[in-house]
Amino acid sequence: MSDTAELGKDEQGEERSAERMRERRATAHREARQALSRPGYRATIRERLALLQDEAPQVYDLDEPVDVYGNRIVEALEARVAGLLGKEAAAFFPTGTMAQQVALRCWAGRTGNATVALHAMSHPEVHERNAFSTVSGLRPVRVTTEPRLPTADEIRDFEEPFGALMLELPLRDAGFVLPSWKELSEVVEAARERDAVVHFDGARLWESTPHLGRPLDEIAGLADSVYVSFYKSLDGFGGAALAGPKTLVDEAKTWRHRYGGTVFQQFPTALSALVGLERELPRLPEYVAHARVVAAALREGFATAGVPWVRVHPEEPHTYEFQVWLPYDAEVLADAAVRQAEETRICLFADAWDRGGPGLAFTEVTVRAAGLEWTAQDVKAAVGEFVRRIADEEGARGQQPGRGRP
Repeated sequence: MSDTAELGKDEQGEERSAERMRERRATAHREARQALSRPGYRATIRERLALLQDEAPQVYDLDEPVDVYGNRIVEALEARVAGLLGKEAAAFFPTGTMAQQVALRCWAGRTGNATVALHAMSHPEVHERNAFSTVSGLRPVRVTTEPRLPTADEIRDFEEPFGALMLELPLRDAGFVLPSWKELSEVVEAARERDAVVHFDGARLWESTPHLGRPLDEIAGLADSVYVSFYKSLDGFGGAALAGPKTLVDEAKTWRHRYGGTVFQQFPTALSALVGLERELPRLPEYVAHARVVAAALREGFATAGVPWVRVHPEEPHTYEFQVWLPYDAEVLADAAVRQAEETRICLFADAWDRGGPGLAFTEVTVRAAGLEWTAQDVKAAVGEFVRRIADEEGARGQQPGRGRP
């Protein structure tokens, strides 16, 4: 067998192994009696439909006709979002990827500059297969690679002109991090000094108000346009909105049609978004506050369990999501996490562990309604169980316990 064939066989084996782990993790989370979060995308179809049956009548008249190509309930949702964000208008989009491409190409037509300044870790750069340039004729340029939002000085000193500055709030891949209100205001002002428009990638903007210390409309008011998601913070079925000046939104709806985003009927998704605005939005500050309790308990729990190094990032979470870094191989941590959930029905770490370097891995932690049931002592006890299983996994693999620790 050739080296190429052997490599292909190895890759297929790794893919099958990863898929088995994903299935185990999903099953263990679903069957756990205690978890820090139970997002809707992990629920059954029956459970998701029950959401509309039980709560939709409280947010919209279900005897009204259904939407057709973006009218009626979709327009009602658009008006609600525009009001919450303090913008003239909003347009519903099936995805945030589409919404942001449309927004920035519309701004490029107005500014005459298709260059978009953004962070190297922003979603379009990492997760969208170069869609800005490949699909929409935009030219992204990276202001910084540091795991934080760009600074005002970096914006002022950037070596070439740009028509738009895109800021992801919070910056997910850096650890769901946010600037302070002062820092954010200064960055926006620096972009204005360069005659650039400012667009917020606000997929999780809904949960950013506690850290920034300002209401949604005041935060969104810093930007010329804002994209928000309906399924991340609000637990809807999907969908997004672009909010900004009416002239921009009207043009965006034209491009939405050209991109294939004016879908025949969207009432289930629109209803779930309205439910999320009614049910989840008021609770987000509570989730953020409890995430900080959980983060502190994780640090204490790992210290008590004898783990010499752990990083909870940010140390005090800016939103209800954050990262946990540990000095072990990702495979060891993934197996320990899923075994704990299977054996104890307590799911401490529900998401994948990713390699962060030799003998170093990280995961994301989300604390929502289900997590409010956890006390700090519950978290520390679960950490102890998790660390015991790490030792078991290392022993089973014939590894020196704790190898690769910084």
